[in-house]
Amino acid sequence: MATALALLVSADPATIQQFSYALQEFSISPDVCRDVLEAVRRLNRQKFDAVVVDLPLVEQCGLILNEVHLSPSNRTAVTFAISSSDAESAAFRRSSEFVLERPLSLQSIRNTLKPAYGLILRERRRYFRCPISIPVTILRQNLPAVRCYSVNISEGGMAVSTLVPFIAGEDVQVQFTLPDHEGLFVAESTICWLKSGRLGVRFASVAEKHKSDLQDWLSQKLEETLPEFVAGKFRKQIGNTV
Repeated sequence: MATALALLVSADPATIQQFSYALQEFSISPDVCRDVLEAVRRLNRQKFDAVVVDLPLVEQCGLILNEVHLSPSNRTAVTFAISSSDAESAAFRRSSEFVLERPLSLQSIRNTLKPAYGLILRERRRYFRCPISIPVTILRQNLPAVRCYSVNISEGGMAVSTLVPFIAGEDVQVQFTLPDHEGLFVAESTICWLKSGRLGVRFASVAEKHKSDLQDWLSQKLEETLPEFVAGKFRKQIGNTV
């Protein structure tokens, strides 16, 4: 299973081959895109943990990087730009976290990915949704408490399964106990979406202790999904970035 997902925007076969191989060495799945407009569409409909841009014109690279920064779901993705000159490098450093200069080599790509890896893992953990079914209590103002079960949990919220009607935007309080943890997790929350038999809850206010416990638990669950050769890197990098 891949650790993360990277959008790789390039029309150069050699760059695509080198970067795809290097990304897969870090258990990062590359989603290759050769067209600017298609890249913009993907950024608007999918979550990426990293974005790599290699285009013949600086303006095209700038368009993609600007789209990343404006995207609600991708604005914190780790960004890479590939340059062919000092002038391009200077321009990209204002809008990209990492800049690679031609000529590229597999080793130069690896050397850039290593310091970026912790940031990519942290980004992955922020959006990681752990599928799990545990009892959840939802408290509503002037209404009976709702007993239901979770579908998945992330740092920012959870999906639950219930046939009780709710209203999008409704303020609630959710309570549950994480497996293998003592004490009740409590979060002031908001109902953010509704589907048949399910609803989404966004955590609006969480005590620091509960937030830290949830982050640690999610890190453990994410680590369990990683290949063994990646898990050691994950433990080291997460320890350096939390």
